[in-house]
Amino acid sequence: MNQTASTGEGLQQTCAHIKARLADDLVSADIVRGELSIKVKRAAIVKALTTLRDDAGCQFSQLVDLCGVDYPERAERFEIVYHLLAMNTNQRIRVKVDVGEDMPVASVTDVFHAANWLEREVWDMYGVYFSGHPDLRRILTDYGFDGHPQRKDFPLTGYVEMRYDEDQKRVIYEPVKLVQDFRSFDFLSPWEGIQKLLPGDEKAAAAPAPPKQGGA
Repeated sequence: MNQTASTGEGLQQTCAHIKARLADDLVSADIVRGELSIKVKRAAIVKALTTLRDDAGCQFSQLVDLCGVDYPERAERFEIVYHLLAMNTNQRIRVKVDVGEDMPVASVTDVFHAANWLEREVWDMYGVYFSGHPDLRRILTDYGFDGHPQRKDFPLTGYVEMRYDEDQKRVIYEPVKLVQDFRSFDFLSPWEGIQKLLPGDEKAAAAPAPPKQGGA
C-alpha cells in the first residue's frame, strides 16, 4: 500500500483526480475533517460509481454502506449516501446524491452487488424508488406496513397497529386508535421543585432555625 495514499496529501491528489475524471457529472468535491466527500448528479450515479470503482487512480472497489437522509425543508428532500473503500490505499469516499420525493434514482446493484439489500432498506425506510433494482420490496417492516418510518414527518404512533385475533386465529392490522390524543404526565422529581419527598419532611421545614453563634 502506498503510505502517502491515506494521508492528507494523498486525499488531495485523489480529490483532484476525481474532479478531472467526473468533470460535468460532479456537483461538488471537498475534503472536510480529513474525509473526502463528493456530490454527483442524480442521473450520473451509476457512471460515477463505476468510474470510482474501475479507474486506476481511484480503485474504490468496496461498497461499505448505503443509506438515506431526510431534509424535509429542501426541494429535493432526500440525500442518498454511498460509502466506498479503496482496499489497496485504505482511502474512503462519501458519495452523495440529491433525490426528490417523487424522483427515482438508478439502482447500482450492477456496480456493487452489496447494494441490493441496502437499497431495499432505503426504499423501506424513506420511500426512495431505485429504478432497475431486481427485487425492490420491504426488508425491515412487514408487508402490510403503511408509510416509511424514517421520514421526519412520519408519526411516532405509525398508521396501523398489529394484534393477534383469537376469533380469526391470525394476525390482523388495524388503524391506530388512541384513546387520548395528547397525553401529559406530571411526574414530580426533586429537580422540578418538589418540596416534600418523604412523610415527615414537613416537620423539618417547620422547625425553628438554630440560634446564631455570637461573635468575638
